[in-house]
Amino acid sequence: MLINRELAQKGRRKIAAEMIYNLFPLISVFIMLGFSGCGTTVRIKLDPDSRNFYETARLIMSKQERKIFNHLPDKESREEFIEDFWAKRDPDPDTEENKFKEEFFRRIEYANKRFREGPSGWKTDRGRIYIYLGYPDKIDETFTHGIPEIKGSILWWIYYGYDLGIRFVDKRGLGHFTFDPYSGIYGDLFEAIERAKFGFISEEGGMAKKFVDFDVEYNKENKEFVVAIPVTSLIFKEEEDLLKSDFEFEFYIYEEKGLKRDKFKEIKSFEMPEDEVLRMKEIEFTFPYDLNPGKYLVDVVIIGKPDSGKARKIFKIKV
Repeated sequence: MLINRELAQKGRRKIAAEMIYNLFPLISVFIMLGFSGCGTTVRIKLDPDSRNFYETARLIMSKQERKIFNHLPDKESREEFIEDFWAKRDPDPDTEENKFKEEFFRRIEYANKRFREGPSGWKTDRGRIYIYLGYPDKIDETFTHGIPEIKGSILWWIYYGYDLGIRFVDKRGLGHFTFDPYSGIYGDLFEAIERAKFGFISEEGGMAKKFVDFDVEYNKENKEFVVAIPVTSLIFKEEEDLLKSDFEFEFYIYEEKGLKRDKFKEIKSFEMPEDEVLRMKEIEFTFPYDLNPGKYLVDVVIIGKPDSGKARKIFKIKV
């Protein structure tokens, strides 16, 4: 969702007020964040390069991506996966550098230096949150809190761009902070983590721009993918009473067991009179493609121009 500056400012006030008086219970947050899932066992023996990649990158892998990677049969297919993995998250494919990839490894290096609490810094609770969301906009630390079972201080990390507050506690007073599983969150941490996994980061004054949502279906009769994008989430350029926009679509198609099948890229343009666009709920694009009977994971990346942002989702499709 696109959050404007006014909403972001409202979120600041809301966080500051409600975090003092209300500590919301957290339901199954460790499962949702994938903290326990980060220990997923790879089903095949990995070569050194693949193992080094998986050791840290699994932190930002979606459930479907882990499933695909864990079934790839050889080094060549894993190298292709790794190349695609970073390409899908590249905020600017037209440049040589991948700022998301560079920032990811910079955050791991920083976490290892900053959060030394026994395990590697990137494996600590604060380290992982930092890798996902970056450094907080504000840190509140309370030393006198009157909670007997917490010997040390309580930390709140506040992210204005996400309308999010996260609580860590030093239970033993040793400077080792853990995520509080009972009252450790204000806001939608799950959404923020999922966005981070797919390559979306926070910008000053609000969430990173992207499509609110989109949908993909496979038309068996016409043998084509159908992509539907909500009109209200798009930004158009206006020329001679026409609203115009260009889109770059990338499809990554995997068989059910995770074996790589195919990928393709296509650019589509849209233009229509403004009054007609205003009556539409969504814009549809079709892509002829012959899928054999079976089950697939279809990873779709959409880049909207001008300045509509980037969207990405993974769909389960049965033919």
